[in-house]
Amino acid sequence: MTSPALPAGLAAALAAQLERRPRKALAESAERLSANYRAHKPTNAAIRDETDALAYALTRMPATYAAAVTVLDRLAEEQPGFSPESLLDVGCGLGAASYAASAVWPALGRIEMIDSSRAFLTMVETLAAEAGLLTAAKAVAGDMTRLPNLEDKFDLVTVAYALTELSDADFPGVTDRLWARTGGALIILEPGTPRDHQRLMGVRARLIAQGATILAPCAHARPCPLTPPDWCHFSVRLPRSREHKLLKGAAAPFEDEKYSYLIAARQGESAKARILAPPRHNKAGVTVKLCDANGSTEIFLPKRDKARYESIRRKEWGDALDVPPEEA
Repeated sequence: MTSPALPAGLAAALAAQLERRPRKALAESAERLSANYRAHKPTNAAIRDETDALAYALTRMPATYAAAVTVLDRLAEEQPGFSPESLLDVGCGLGAASYAASAVWPALGRIEMIDSSRAFLTMVETLAAEAGLLTAAKAVAGDMTRLPNLEDKFDLVTVAYALTELSDADFPGVTDRLWARTGGALIILEPGTPRDHQRLMGVRARLIAQGATILAPCAHARPCPLTPPDWCHFSVRLPRSREHKLLKGAAAPFEDEKYSYLIAARQGESAKARILAPPRHNKAGVTVKLCDANGSTEIFLPKRDKARYESIRRKEWGDALDVPPEEA
């Protein structure tokens, strides 16, 4: 699996940028951006200049990258025949999803990134040049709510932490435009909150109605069986750099990023089942919560049932199961 840490070249470029700018201004910007993110306010409205863009890069980009590379790794693992040659990164921010896709598929050629923030796009080019990564990518200004509905399709389309900032009224049109530009797979990544999960379920239903196959995390095309206060989300642990801890005022050497996601595709098959929560181990065996063709179920696999226990004991939250164990 690809490391959730930022690529070395990108991390070095961010550290170099930090050394050239006043820490106080960056810290103030980081605090404002964090409050903005928690309130679901548009990020672009708070990105006024390159200092704001760098503060965002240092505080939010590592988590966005970690979640994106985890989901893309899952797609590569579960669909080994999928090998994209082109990528459209919509609402790209600072290109975290593009860096992640390039890490998972190094042969990825054509990359186009779209964002409405000029400050973001300027920082995208600055970091790419200094990191020596994504140097052939094209970064252009554009609004995802007015994404051109062109015939030109991309093997992979990504939208990372961008739909969360849209109104519900924008979702149908944006979903249709994203799917129209998808030649292979569409990945939508959002914060792991009940609100964002619920909104993703609306997107999921619209994509299924248009003929999309939901490869992950779902194991079926029926309505999601989870009901509030439960919701579908996952987590990735990422290391915090010195710069990251400095601007966040954090002491812990790691951060747990919770996220929700959808992978919709023109072809392929979803897994037979997926683990929806951290497995609970005890001396007698392991309890696992699953999403499978029958909906959401919880099973206990005793250690004495060696074959079934061994098939699942090393599985983790979010992993797929090709053949779900029969209920004990």
